[in-house]
Amino acid sequence: MLPPPSQHSSPRGSRRRPLRILTWHVHGNYLYYLGHVPHTFLLPVDAARSPGYSGRAGALPWGDNMVEVPVDQLRDTAFDCILFQSARHYLEDQYDLLSPAQRRLPRIFLEHDTPQRHPTDTPHPVDDPETLLVHVTPFNALMWDNGRSPVRVVEHGVVVPPEVRWSGELARGIAVVNKLSRRGRRLGADVFLQARDQVALDLVGMDAESCGGLGEVPNPQLPAFLAHYRFYFHPVRWTSLGLAAIEAMMVGLPVVGLATTELVTVVRNGHEGYVDTDPARLVEAMRQLLADPAEAARLGAQARRSAQERFNIQRFVADWQEVFAEVTG
Repeated sequence: MLPPPSQHSSPRGSRRRPLRILTWHVHGNYLYYLGHVPHTFLLPVDAARSPGYSGRAGALPWGDNMVEVPVDQLRDTAFDCILFQSARHYLEDQYDLLSPAQRRLPRIFLEHDTPQRHPTDTPHPVDDPETLLVHVTPFNALMWDNGRSPVRVVEHGVVVPPEVRWSGELARGIAVVNKLSRRGRRLGADVFLQARDQVALDLVGMDAESCGGLGEVPNPQLPAFLAHYRFYFHPVRWTSLGLAAIEAMMVGLPVVGLATTELVTVVRNGHEGYVDTDPARLVEAMRQLLADPAEAARLGAQARRSAQERFNIQRFVADWQEVFAEVTG
């Protein structure tokens, strides 16, 4: 079983030496925020493998604690803990790349998403009392069949430049969804397109052009890009809580979205924005925000306060410090 938290250390203010943690580049933005935790993260790199082996790739300002390791050197690399982030790495790649001794090190599986095959009856690929299963939202933890695995929830933590604030002068809404046309109904492609026929909406993200969108905005530039829009639109039916939605709230955008998954605990009608299961009512809410910039400013200010309280990076780092201390004893 997992060791209990040490009685001789404080995870939230630990003086223990920094850990060396093997993980993968699965979700770039999340990995960047995880890098705020004061440990060293070892990222396997192999141009012939994908996904997950791109190391420090992308436009994000990676910290010095994010260290690339060629996959052929992994067996000779010392580390203290393994943080899996995809089923393939857990079920297959660890047996190809790691030694038996390394595979016996403390293990965490970070689950980013909701179950895909069935909303309530999908067994998680990790079913191991020796591997801690960490979900990014309470909703995800509720919906997965977690089997024998011990479960924790570490909610998102984000950072936006402090000087970036909502201005909202652009009388349009903005949605951020990667590969929306390919991901279809689950990510709300039909909901977005129907709403765009009735309200001024833009779309950014990977391959956004295939849905008539603007294309991809580099991650470091996204908060300032969002700040000019009147509101953020979240058309997603079934997925985890998107980091872009939280970043938009941190900037001060009100959020309008489907009342599904974790978003219903984040956005309260008349406080941070509006959520509903009827797209027609969402269109009406968007029209009201376009017609009333002062109301959008009021909702956006509350969205910013709520996001700062719930999703601040200090709380995120402290939670992960506690998790790593727990599994390593």
